[in-house]
Amino acid sequence: MNRKTFIIFLLAAAVAIFGLSSCLSNKGTDIHNSRISLDWDGVYTGTIPSASGTGINVRLRLNRDQSFELNYIYIDRLDGQFKRTGTFNWDEAGNVIKLDINNDDVSPYYKPIEGKLIQLDMKGKPIKGKLADNYVLNKEQ
Repeated sequence: MNRKTFIIFLLAAAVAIFGLSSCLSNKGTDIHNSRISLDWDGVYTGTIPSASGTGINVRLRLNRDQSFELNYIYIDRLDGQFKRTGTFNWDEAGNVIKLDINNDDVSPYYKPIEGKLIQLDMKGKPIKGKLADNYVLNKEQ
């Protein structure tokens, strides 16, 4: 084997070993998650149900630097405005975000899907029941 062939062989072996070790280190983690696969940053709006009143107009801006701005405007209430800014984190799987807010009335959990955000319950689980479809915010273009 000449020197050039030997060097090519070594490079190919190194690439194969690196690729194998990279696959093994992922331990089955799905790299196709919302954080990586979606264009999730932007402004999302919608009207969600309210326990007392007509509903809540929601506007949530998610930024690439993992900062956010959340606005709640309660319909039919003059004093019904809630505004928070801060940061958010992704869950370990990269599919759910949690806003850094402390408010017992506002869920901090959202699941990005293509062109939408689904608001989750206070424990980060999907909302169930007749009103579940009303907890979806649409991405503005």
